Amino acid sequence: MSLSQNISIVHPEYFFITGLTDAPYSTYFYIFLFIIYIISVIGNSIVLLIIALHRSLHSPMYIGVFNLALADIGETNALIPNMIKHFVFDSQYISYNACLANMFFVNFFITVQTYTLVVLAFDRFIAICLPLRYNAIVNNKFMAILFSVIWAFNTFLVTLSTSLMTRLSFCKSNVIESWYCDYDRLVRMPCNDSSINNVIAILIQAFFLVAPPFIIVLSYLGIFIALCKITTWEGRFKALKTCVSHLLVVGSFFLPIISNIVSASSANAKIIGGTLSLTLPPMLNPIIYVLTTAKIKDLIRKMLNRSTQIRVNVSK
Repeated sequence: MSLSQNISIVHPEYFFITGLTDAPYSTYFYIFLFIIYIISVIGNSIVLLIIALHRSLHSPMYIGVFNLALADIGETNALIPNMIKHFVFDSQYISYNACLANMFFVNFFITVQTYTLVVLAFDRFIAICLPLRYNAIVNNKFMAILFSVIWAFNTFLVTLSTSLMTRLSFCKSNVIESWYCDYDRLVRMPCNDSSINNVIAILIQAFFLVAPPFIIVLSYLGIFIALCKITTWEGRFKALKTCVSHLLVVGSFFLPIISNIVSASSANAKIIGGTLSLTLPPMLNPIIYVLTTAKIKDLIRKMLNRSTQIRVNVSK
């Protein structure tokens, strides 16, 4: 192993990412990942364009959906192309700096996704529990400021956690038993004191894996109580219908991550589960919002009808 040494800190020139080991039919898995990548990028790009180009969607909830689609594209591009390059082209080595960059972008976009889901839960909570005050509390300016704070805070925290990796000395091994430059794996590998990094890891887990689901559950408890106060079932169903897309997105995001964390399975099963838990939600999110949101469906239908009409006119 080629090493560059600075005082007592040893940084490997390259890390070796194990990925799937001795897994039959692994090529088909990477083909599946490539399909996920194409659908994710196209789907989220369509959502971004529809929201950006139609003024009727320039509202607080769709600012949140726009932000989620942006984070989905970022996370997809940070994960899948690197995985395909490493394993399909038998290039499992990644330089030290490239590894830190990969870690930064994956962690950054995942954290943005989690708090975007929290903001969307808050939006639904205010819309159902305080409908008369919704426009006064939740407006475009409020959402723009809130997401600016989220992006700035996440940038600071992920930059801090990534920069602290440079104080760790990897003198024992350069093998990362994961499918990308996983922070949790790397903090277990150094041969010097990593207590500060472990504290940061706990903070990140508290901020982004514990707090968001807890806040979302509290929001929906409030929504459930508000729904119980509505006298008619029709009114309850109408209010609950506005939450369906968000609930599906929350479920597709958190449930696979939690199940993969608590499951006791083989290394390859963990890697497949972990990969799908991070790559499937960005593919499913645009599909969910298109299929369950009447406004977006109507706009897509109008765009398709307009393009069909143009083709007919051209052919004449």
